Amino acid sequence: MHALNSLLATLLWFGFLSNVIWAQKELRRDETYPPPELLKALQPVHDSCVAKIGVTEEAIKEFSDGDVHEDELLKCYMYCVFEETDVLHEDGEVHLEKILDSLPESMHVIALHMGKKCLYPKGDNKCERAFWLHRCWKEADPNQYLPI
Repeated sequence: MHALNSLLATLLWFGFLSNVIWAQKELRRDETYPPPELLKALQPVHDSCVAKIGVTEEAIKEFSDGDVHEDELLKCYMYCVFEETDVLHEDGEVHLEKILDSLPESMHVIALHMGKKCLYPKGDNKCERAFWLHRCWKEADPNQYLPI
């Protein structure tokens, strides 16, 4: 009887953990998140960077809503977005405080939580460092990662 109870408890615990893990993979996409005003403000930046870089919408959507994948054009698109939103230091490196300041107040806690492990971008060039930041943010909180 004890073995049966242990087995049932283990199965219930496994089911609970599976639900928690699955819930964390669900993207937060509703009428309030990402903030519509932010998406609207970023649309011209998106359009400009897609035209300049030549990245496909499919590559952007796959990274935003799917799996992290390597794509050189996507990496440079990410840097272009930083450049066009004026969140760079004079040396061309990403200025994390400017990013936080550019976000709606409602996103500050989310951004701080996502960014606390992503303070020191790695990569051989500006596109790789931009990609490293996005990958780090997405891995830190995949369900609240903003579409790019």
